[in-house]
This record gives sequence, structure tokens and C-alpha cells, in this order.
Amino acid sequence: MSSIRNSRARLLPAAAAVAFAAFSLTACGGGSADDDARPSGASSPSASSHALPSSHHDAEQVASGSKAAAGDTATVAAGKRNARTSAGKAVTCQGSNTRTEAQLLNRPANHMLLTVTNTSNSTCYLYAYPAVRFGEAQSVPPAIEASKPQAVVTLAPGERGYASVNLSSADGSGGDGHVEKSLTVYFQGRTPDEDVPAGAHPSLPAEGVYIDDSLKVTYWQQSLEDAIKW
Repeated sequence: MSSIRNSRARLLPAAAAVAFAAFSLTACGGGSADDDARPSGASSPSASSHALPSSHHDAEQVASGSKAAAGDTATVAAGKRNARTSAGKAVTCQGSNTRTEAQLLNRPANHMLLTVTNTSNSTCYLYAYPAVRFGEAQSVPPAIEASKPQAVVTLAPGERGYASVNLSSADGSGGDGHVEKSLTVYFQGRTPDEDVPAGAHPSLPAEGVYIDDSLKVTYWQQSLEDAIKW
């Protein structure tokens, strides 16, 4: 009996020690189930509310970059539009932006055709009539007033305008007849005081052309038919 009591006496402190240890583990490990359920690396609401997600920040940077690129594109497009407008502005036709050719005609007799081609990238206007100078003449011949068109001749790039020159009288009644081998064609501006410095120097036949004091020219015409009917 005494040995049994002694065994019980020894077991009681041991059991108490085990119970105390279990209680301590439970108290120190409180909420361990919640910790196991929480995703690894999760942060508290207060911490996350102050942090801007990197994906949102990147999206803002991309949007900002897109706006800047769109602004640059618009600027370039505006510049191109302005350049096109400037390049397309109509100007006065003259020797520097056209090519002028002179051709003797069989019919009408004693006539020469002037053909002006717009060689520029802009529309140009052929105002009034050609001021032609044969050789070293000190004056230019008059224009046939009846040939004046209703509108100014307008040449888009590549288009042609025409005028004819009555070189001499058909019946030989003109005086001071002689041969000339060089020709200069001067252009006129919209107003008499507009300076149009660049003339044209179309070539003439090697034998020259015969002119007399009946020399006169037509106004510039939009069509060949209108130019040679005078």
C-alpha cells in the first residue's frame, strides 16, 4: 500500500507539470489557426491603404507617355499642313517658275506661238499679255485688246498657257521690216507696280524671224485655239 501511495505521489507532480506546459503552449499560440488561414505575405489594411500598386503607377506613366506622343504627332501634322499651304500658294508666272517656247506657225501666216508651261509646284497666274522684245528693241509691241480674256489665265503645276505674236502684216504693208534672231519674253504682275524680274529667253530658228512695225501680241489665253484665232 505504501508503495502505491508513493507512486501516486510521484505521478501527481508529473501530471501537473504536463498540464501546466499544455496551458502555456495554448496561451502563447493563440490565434494560430487564423495565422494559418491568412495568405503568406498579406499586409494589414492600414499598410496597404498608403501604398500605390505598381501596376496602377505604370498605367499612369504609360497614359502620360501616350498623351505626349499624341501631342507630338499633332504638332508634326500641323507643321505638314502649314508646309502644304505655303507650298500651294498661288504666285505670278515668270521666267523662274515656267518654261517658255516659241514656235513659228504656218497658219495663220506670219504668226508665232508662245507656250508657257508651269514648272513649279504652285499654281501661277499669267497676267495680261507677254511683253516681247526682239533683239535690242527699245519698246514692246502693243496687245490686241479684243483678245483680252474674261478671267486671268491660271496655270496649275504642269499646265500650259498660250499667246500668239503677229510678226508682220500678211499683205506686206508693214514698214521697217527686218530679221531678228533673239527674243526675250517678260511677264506682268497683278498690278503695274508689281516687279516681275525674271524673263524668259525662248530660242528662235537659226535663220531668225521677220518682223515689221505691225508687230503685236494677244493676251495670254487658257487654250491654244483662243491664242491663234487673232
